[in-house]
Amino acid sequence: MEPVSEGGYVQSLARGLMVIRAFDEAHPEMTLSEVARATDLSRAAARRFLHTLVHLGYVWTDGRVFALTPRVLELGFAYLSSVSLPEIAQPYLERLTAEVHESASVSVLDGPDIVYVARVPTSRIMTVSINIGTRFPAYATSMGRVLLAGLPPDALDSYLDEVELRPLGPHTVGTPDELRGELDVVRRQGWALVDQELEAGLRSIAAPIRDRADRVVAAVNISSHASRTSPRDAEEKLLPPLLETAGRIEADLRVAPNPRSGALPR
Repeated sequence: MEPVSEGGYVQSLARGLMVIRAFDEAHPEMTLSEVARATDLSRAAARRFLHTLVHLGYVWTDGRVFALTPRVLELGFAYLSSVSLPEIAQPYLERLTAEVHESASVSVLDGPDIVYVARVPTSRIMTVSINIGTRFPAYATSMGRVLLAGLPPDALDSYLDEVELRPLGPHTVGTPDELRGELDVVRRQGWALVDQELEAGLRSIAAPIRDRADRVVAAVNISSHASRTSPRDAEEKLLPPLLETAGRIEADLRVAPNPRSGALPR
């Protein structure tokens, strides 16, 4: 029987999920050796997990390379289908994008990252494509800033004690104290503008989405290329429709029957 720790942690399940997560846009297909290297597993362990996933239908192989199958979408479907936020937000994002002609998204906080749960893109402005389920470090994103600013003080303290602030863009925040100062500003003004902290050329502005208990449970943003939108343009032209959209999503979320915001447990 698989060893289980006092906390009920099943190591084999964690490793199996780690194998699934090893496949991404940059690595849609991998050999056994590449999977073992990406997951820091032995070749024998990686082989067992891969062949188990092949048997279950989550992974395909031609005998040399392995790739995920569409069946892995089942793992997230139950969550997405039970969450009202993406369904509520999508038409408002479409309306917002049509008005401002820039990409708009909604995300929730999952540990130290934001996770996209709804999105309407206009043009690709990052070197990586953004899809439902894409994750980015919260500290370097506008949606992450409003979500972090909405955390209870003890949760925020824990985050700032543990976060590793890696330089991702030319202006990435450098220290926890600097980040805390930025979050104080976000909390006071009610929105966040992040200028080329996640990637050079990317400028975005975000607003919080609150639930019935007035907790910040999600964030909505507009992202643009810095060559098209100055910080002043973002504040004067993008912020008003963004705040209006956030308010409309909030209003629908609060009256939805048995609403789930899409926020993940903290």
